[in-house]
Amino acid sequence: MIQKLAEKIKKTHAPICVGLDPMLKFIPEHILQKAFSECGETLEGAAEAVWQYNKAIIDAVYDLIPSVKPQIAMYEQFGIEGLRVFQKTIDYCHSKDLLVIGDIKRGDIGSTSAAYAVGHLGRVTVGSHAYAPFDEDFATVNPYLGTDGIQPFIDVCKEEKKGIFVLVKTSNPSGGEFQDRCSDGRPLYEWVGEKVAEWGETHMGETYSYVGAVVGATYPEMGKVLRNIMPKSFILVPGYGAQGGKGSDLAHFFNADGLGAVVNSSRGIIAAYQQEKYREFGSSNFADASRAAVIDMIRDIDQALGTAN
Repeated sequence: MIQKLAEKIKKTHAPICVGLDPMLKFIPEHILQKAFSECGETLEGAAEAVWQYNKAIIDAVYDLIPSVKPQIAMYEQFGIEGLRVFQKTIDYCHSKDLLVIGDIKRGDIGSTSAAYAVGHLGRVTVGSHAYAPFDEDFATVNPYLGTDGIQPFIDVCKEEKKGIFVLVKTSNPSGGEFQDRCSDGRPLYEWVGEKVAEWGETHMGETYSYVGAVVGATYPEMGKVLRNIMPKSFILVPGYGAQGGKGSDLAHFFNADGLGAVVNSSRGIIAAYQQEKYREFGSSNFADASRAAVIDMIRDIDQALGTAN
């Protein structure tokens, strides 16, 4: 899958990922009202609205991008109905030949970590049959429990030719409370980055490892350091757009081949119609606004990388 991601980025000239992180406040009123009229103001109704919203955005942007990143919490908040839509969204994205990064941020040890890995990336055996429950192509993983929490994911990834993105330096402001703490003279995120590179050597694709890293766009100088520490790891870069990251911050996240990073934007794309820049589209054309935001993001990153080169 890591090779497919690299090839799709080269084909689309779009090293980006659309974060499918739906919230009811993002969903246009006409979609909400239709869903509520069919299902009531219920968890099922909310989930139906999310599904129709997701589907319209996917239809509008799938030809421009290589990947999407649904954040599972935005679906779990609606219980089982939400998880059904999470699954439907993954399946629909696959039908459009999009790679799916499951933003699940799981991290545990032993059989628990193995169950997470099987549930999201692998296959679970039921009697004489094997099933792929969610079947994402990649998943985000929390490394706080060390190798015990990561190895079960790597084992499943080797079987399925899938990948993970390990949290290294996250985009949120308080991430530094732990990640920036010095240990033996170096910040913790550097030690984690070295471990990602080490884990990655055990599961390599043609050029890049199946073990990637999450490094926020809001910390470009740290991204430069981590790019050097993890030369063979793809970096998933959150924090673009709504969190303050911009194209000019991103050059150091990429390698000289123009690959090595995929930049995520969530509400900056899926709720673009609510921004002043795209307000002319209106809520009835929200998906067209999302497409315009994707095109602008591609241009911004392309210009930044061209300037850097």
